[in-house]
Amino acid sequence: MTIEVSEVGAKGAAAREASRSLARLSSTVKDRALLGIARDLLEHESYVLSANREDIEAGRAAGLSNAVIDRLFLSHERLEAIANDVRKVSLLPDPVGEMIDMRTLPNALRVGRRRVPLGVIAAIFESRPNVTVDIASLCLKSGNACILRGGKEAIRSNSALASIVREAISSAGGPPNAVQLIENTDRALLGELLRMRDTIDLVVPRGGAELIQYVAANATMPVLTGGIGVCHTYVDRAANTEKAVAVVNNAKTRKYSICNALDTLLVHQDIAEALLPDIARKWSAASVEMRCDEDAYRILESAGIAGLKLEHAAPDDFGHEFLALIASVKVVDSLDGALEHIARYGTGHSDAIITEDYSAAMRFVDEVDTAVVYVNASTQFTDGAQFGLGAEIIDSTQKTIARGPVGLREITTYKWIALGDGQIRP
Repeated sequence: MTIEVSEVGAKGAAAREASRSLARLSSTVKDRALLGIARDLLEHESYVLSANREDIEAGRAAGLSNAVIDRLFLSHERLEAIANDVRKVSLLPDPVGEMIDMRTLPNALRVGRRRVPLGVIAAIFESRPNVTVDIASLCLKSGNACILRGGKEAIRSNSALASIVREAISSAGGPPNAVQLIENTDRALLGELLRMRDTIDLVVPRGGAELIQYVAANATMPVLTGGIGVCHTYVDRAANTEKAVAVVNNAKTRKYSICNALDTLLVHQDIAEALLPDIARKWSAASVEMRCDEDAYRILESAGIAGLKLEHAAPDDFGHEFLALIASVKVVDSLDGALEHIARYGTGHSDAIITEDYSAAMRFVDEVDTAVVYVNASTQFTDGAQFGLGAEIIDSTQKTIARGPVGLREITTYKWIALGDGQIRP
């Protein structure tokens, strides 16, 4: 136990010390480090993919689900995508030092706010090794040191990626200790990490509900949560059916193992007879299982679609995040019915309406209480890179600190600056 405490404590202290020099680092050096990370990821591809193959083999031997294996898997294409996101971060404006709301008071005192790093951000995550690079890159650009604690299923991949990131930072003239990876995968270490209030300024859990709830309940520092997404797409009576089929199919099948994949399809009763069979044909080809309420089941059973995986929905199929090729389907009698269903079962992550009716679209935008609301677009876009943020720390479902994809500005804070010329308070 002493060794475990020593690793977490020592790496935390190293990150805190590095955060002070990182906060003073110029944009030029930070961007040089980021470009070095992107370059080295591809130059050392064989090293990273070899480590990842070992994780995949161990995961399969341990009986991990296909969804987890997919999140864990790296390839040349995925490494290129990660490297491209790092390059995008390098091209973004540096938020550190930005002045906000500068104004001159009647007494000639000039006051405003200046963006500064938070300090040290801890990220606790599962499965996805790309998170190692995403968070390290965003923290580097925003002047924050980071402590990364991934799951044991990705430890070899995370170690390889973290070593590349640290070396690139050092080569560019930055402090390599600004990125720390906790290599001991014993979950008991989480308790110590979450008590390090004097070292860590913000903790971000990314993973399943159990992990997020544990961190939120035990952390002594602020927590930024998200990731659990029960995502709905509502097809309104005024929808363009061709557009609806394309969007719904993409929202479910492009990548089903991510938190912003469609879980529940809601269809207005006036369009259900025409629309549902078209969607079912697409989903049948993609092996999507449809768990339907009585109205949707009746429509699809009579459609006679070959190979369709059709089931009656159980009560807990609504409000469930599947992370699999499964979707619940419900026919609603109105926009109000769709809004009520989302209010009851949604998790405030990403929800969409497909409609050509402007008034319906604006009601949906105004009334759905969700971090990201879409009109005539797939929920698969909820992603920092897709939103022009380069990458993201998390997709936050909170209403404080930050909401939705969290990028550079959201992981800075500010200090008030007051510039005077001898003013004294009467």
